[in-house]
Amino acid sequence: MTSKPPHISVLVLGIGNLVMGDDGVGVMVAQILQQRYRFPGNVEIMDGGTLGLDLLPKLENISHLILIDAVETGEKAGTCMRLYGQELPIALETKLSPHQMGLKDLLAVSELMGHSPQEMVLIGVQPGSIEMEIGLTPEVEAQVDTLVTNVLTELKNWGVSALPVA
Repeated sequence: MTSKPPHISVLVLGIGNLVMGDDGVGVMVAQILQQRYRFPGNVEIMDGGTLGLDLLPKLENISHLILIDAVETGEKAGTCMRLYGQELPIALETKLSPHQMGLKDLLAVSELMGHSPQEMVLIGVQPGSIEMEIGLTPEVEAQVDTLVTNVLTELKNWGVSALPVA
């Protein structure tokens, strides 16, 4: 693994609810990353579930944040997207993540407290169903590996390499 400059600290946060269909995709992607890869010590992969403001302490000492979530954009189910930097708060005003209020509040309070990450990216997918059910729709299930790859690509762009677990 490539060593990182000490000032880079990364949090990869999967957001979602596993019993709400496609809403659980962010959590599933975070779990896959935890199971299949090893990361340097300056990277934390976390299942953020539906914790909202309870996640605030996690944002205090990070410089880079990747959020993984189902995002309502009106596109076809399974459509992947990447929102970056200031697009994130704007998108949370106009586009609907099932956790829109929690995420919006989390980022706003973090900024007010002076803990805004220098870099923020949302890796998302258009859900097909966020009804009370376990499991992903086929359209979103088909994008899980793409979402994992998109997160790994984002990390690589920041100079962070992941080591596949043997």
